[in-house]
Amino acid sequence: MSDRQERYAERQRLQYGEQEVSPQTYNLILGGVLTYGFLVNCFMVAFCFDAAINFVSSGPLFYIAYFAMVIIGTLMVNGSKNPAVSFLGYNLIVIPLGLILSVVLNAFSIAGMQTTIITAFAITAIVTIAMMFLGAAFPHFFLSLGRTLGITLLITIVVEIVMMFLGANLGIIDYIVVLIFCGYIGYDWARANACAKTVDNAVDMAAELYVDIINLFIRILSILARSND
Repeated sequence: MSDRQERYAERQRLQYGEQEVSPQTYNLILGGVLTYGFLVNCFMVAFCFDAAINFVSSGPLFYIAYFAMVIIGTLMVNGSKNPAVSFLGYNLIVIPLGLILSVVLNAFSIAGMQTTIITAFAITAIVTIAMMFLGAAFPHFFLSLGRTLGITLLITIVVEIVMMFLGANLGIIDYIVVLIFCGYIGYDWARANACAKTVDNAVDMAAELYVDIINLFIRILSILARSND
C-alpha cells in the first residue's frame, strides 16, 4: 500500500473508529455482496418480467419510486457506518436497476438478440477486470480522477436529458458514458484498496462498483444494439 493509500485508510480509522478485518475477509465480503446484487438481477430478469413491465409502464409512479429508492439507497450506503443499514441501502439500488434490466434484456431476447446480450456481458466483464487491474496498478492516478469523473458525468447527463427533450439522438453519448464508467471502475477499485478494511466499507465499495458495472453494461448493450441496427 502506498503512503497516500495508508494516509487515506488512517483518516478513516480515526474518523469512524471501526474494527478492521483481514484483507482476505474484506475482499471476500466485497465480492460476495457484488455477486449477490448480480444474482438478484439475474433472478429478476428470469422471473419478474411481467411485474417489471407493468411497473415500468405505470408512468410517473415508476419514475417516482425508482428515483426515490435509488436516492434513499445511496444515502443509506454512503451515510451509514452500520453494514446492515448499508446492505439494506444496497438492495434499494439493486431492485430498481433489476426492474430496468428485466425489461431491457427480455425485450432484447424477444427480438432475437441474445447474442448481443452475451457479447455485451463478455465485453463488460473484460473491461471491468482490466480497469480493476489498472486501478490497482495506478492508484494515485485513479484516486485523482474522482472530481473530474463526477463533473463530466453530471454534464453528460444534463446534455443527454436536454437532447432527449429536443428529440435528438446523440449516439456518441453512449461512448462518453462508457469511458466515464470505465474510469469510475478504476477509481472505485483504487478506493476499495485504499480505504480501511471494514465490513461496512466492503459493502459500500461493492455498491459503488455494482452501479459502475451495471451502467457500463447497459451502455455497451446500447452501442451494440445500435451497431446491429
